[in-house]
Amino acid sequence: MSTYQEYAAKIAELQQLAEAARKNEIAGAKAQIAEIMSEYGLSVADLAGTTKAKSAKERVPVAAKYRDDATGETWTGRGRSPKWLEGKDKDQFLIK
Repeated sequence: MSTYQEYAAKIAELQQLAEAARKNEIAGAKAQIAEIMSEYGLSVADLAGTTKAKSAKERVPVAAKYRDDATGETWTGRGRSPKWLEGKDKDQFLIK
């Protein structure tokens, strides 16, 4: 029966063999990719695709549309209406 140390040594040896095989396969894949790219005249930029990336738009805050003159609170008119506006006519609080 084998000991733990013998198994650990075998595992380490197999891991080294696996890493060497992986490096060889990666080198072969890179060579194959380079050959295909040169055959078809492709560049790395061509592999990225033809769609343009979305540009990051700067977020602009929405201007307030309603204001409570008593407290100074404002509301843009988007989303859930605030408590101070519940049951009241919105037109009275319009910012002109």
